[in-house]
Amino acid sequence: MRTGEPLPAVGEALAALATGLWHWDTATGLVTVDAEAARLLGLPAEQVSLTEAQARARLHPVDWNEITGVIQLAVSEGTLAEVRVRIMDEQGRIVRVVRSRSKPSFDRVRKAYRLIGTLQEVTEPTPGTPAGRSAVTGDWRRSREAFLLDAGRALAEARSTQEVLRVTANLSMPGFSPDGLAVFGVEGDRLTVIGHHGQQQGDENPFSDMPLDTDYPAAEVARTGRAVYLSSAEQYKARYPLTWPLAERFGRRSWAFLPLTVAGRTMGAWMAAFAYPVAFTPDERSVLATVARMLAQALTRAGVAESERALTDGLQRTMLPRLGPQRIPGMSVAARYVPTGGGLQVGGDWYDVIPLPSGRFALVIGDVQGHDVRAAGLMGQLRIALRAYASEGHRPDAVLSRASRFLHGISDEDPADPRFATCVYVEVDPTTGVLDIARAGHPDPAIRMADGTVLTRPTSGGLPLGIDPDADYPTTRLALEPGETMLICTDGLIETGGHDLETGWRRLRAILEEHKGDLEELADALVQAVHGPSSHHTTGPLADRREDDIAMLLLSRDGEGCGCGGSMTVRPPVRRSVLTVAQAEPERVAVSRQQLRELLHDWASPDQVDSAVLLLSELLTNVLVHTDSDALLVAEITGEVGDRRLRIEVTDAGDDLPHKRRPGELASSGRGLVLIELLAHAWGVDPRGEGKSIWFELYESVNGSGDGSWSP
Repeated sequence: MRTGEPLPAVGEALAALATGLWHWDTATGLVTVDAEAARLLGLPAEQVSLTEAQARARLHPVDWNEITGVIQLAVSEGTLAEVRVRIMDEQGRIVRVVRSRSKPSFDRVRKAYRLIGTLQEVTEPTPGTPAGRSAVTGDWRRSREAFLLDAGRALAEARSTQEVLRVTANLSMPGFSPDGLAVFGVEGDRLTVIGHHGQQQGDENPFSDMPLDTDYPAAEVARTGRAVYLSSAEQYKARYPLTWPLAERFGRRSWAFLPLTVAGRTMGAWMAAFAYPVAFTPDERSVLATVARMLAQALTRAGVAESERALTDGLQRTMLPRLGPQRIPGMSVAARYVPTGGGLQVGGDWYDVIPLPSGRFALVIGDVQGHDVRAAGLMGQLRIALRAYASEGHRPDAVLSRASRFLHGISDEDPADPRFATCVYVEVDPTTGVLDIARAGHPDPAIRMADGTVLTRPTSGGLPLGIDPDADYPTTRLALEPGETMLICTDGLIETGGHDLETGWRRLRAILEEHKGDLEELADALVQAVHGPSSHHTTGPLADRREDDIAMLLLSRDGEGCGCGGSMTVRPPVRRSVLTVAQAEPERVAVSRQQLRELLHDWASPDQVDSAVLLLSELLTNVLVHTDSDALLVAEITGEVGDRRLRIEVTDAGDDLPHKRRPGELASSGRGLVLIELLAHAWGVDPRGEGKSIWFELYESVNGSGDGSWSP
């Protein structure tokens, strides 16, 4: 070129240097290339605009991911983005390697990247030659360190062997990711396959149970503790001619076999196989060796964790009964146990179903304080003791009294760490549905009625087991009607997720009321309501909401609506609640009022609900004040919604019949029957052989007429 002559056009100069131009705008999703760049991509040599998907199809998938990472890094640091990528043909074979240099920018308004760059073919050195292969990105060290940090974090968080293998298979190494992996272990003098990726199921069979003295790279690595790098099929065939036919059918072109070493002991080998030639430069060998060391540590941790889980799960489950299908005439039972999500995953919750000498059976559920091995051990001893006392034929109160004395005795063996346990013991008569319940500091049972109404059943109780060896445990008798289901559970089902007893019951109540499936499905729904769905899919451990052990028992009496497999669309028009108010327990008047409100949760008239609660309080208070006997409350709702009848009956052992009086203005009593006459649609007094029964009725009306409220 003579002085003063104009310079050639940029495009001509780049074409003379076999360099192509390209432009990429992520806002439009188009990649525009000139003729030379199109040729390098394996397309006809003419300018063309490609979609991102079309451009991505011409590149190795690993390199495409690296391009996006390098671009973001270059924008943040204000530098050029340099990356080396492999161009693929339609059969997935590498046809050439090109180097791209570009200046990326980010448009904050459009939130898009814009790049203008060049493409130039580079010559790959022959695998195994001193030239080796250079870095994929412009800053190899930075890319390698970022990859190793991410790989170390992901492997450190993996909790099981399968999760370790999954994380390893998804690692994207800087520029030379393998497409086939295998992890080998050693058992005695044999080589085993722990797991593999990139091969079909069953492809590992020829390599399983292989003697360590076999002429196979993984066996040699396990014997010697030294890595083996094979850059080409020719090297593999020349060095291991006997086992080459086993590897040939996979069509790989390079292999790396690295020892898995922990504390100076080789525990196995890791194979990374590549579908393209890899030179295994010192940098690449360093990355592979580092990953192998992290993989060995992760597998060791996962193996220890799995052994601990197997031990604790086995311990816990041997202490729990195998419920199986219970053959109880007219009744069905379902149970669940879920260990805590932290620590040793072992704790003190348990359940049991015990056949009794009388032909009845007992349901037991309890929770020993703590979530450790000692709690599990005490739980096992206490469960055996309870089963022994029950099998002797003792009543529920006697069973819990003896169990409390037993736990107090064995807890004294370690005064520095005293333990107690909460428990509910239910003796069930499957013929009549009668339940005799004794409770030791445990949450009350809940009853799901045939029409879906859910009530918590207050029962008498005593101190938790093991606190006072002479504690008493009064018994409460309830009747489970056909179609009803009883739930007893430990507090883990109620309070997990930051709930207290009140809000936790509200959450469970919604599931119990709305569930339409059978008893087993109901048990699963209750557990799912507490634990929620699985966490997001990440390379790390799954997020766990299990803050406490969960034990749960469901007992249903056959009938429409019980959840025993029958349809719930036809529901019996009867809703009933029975409660005893003792002279020594006047606080149960408030409990009875709450029970009645729960029973009338869908009553059409709120005024009638208030009237019913007021009249019930008057009747119960009258028994406690004017007699020396206990009061038995029976509340029953019959009929179809919108046209139902509420009948409340209070029975006592007193002989004096009530009569109306005209109380003075300052009188503190004498208004009970006056209120009943004003507010009830019907009422009466029925003498009994011993005592009497006072009853009243209210009739539901959707349109508001006959609301049971007083009007002059």
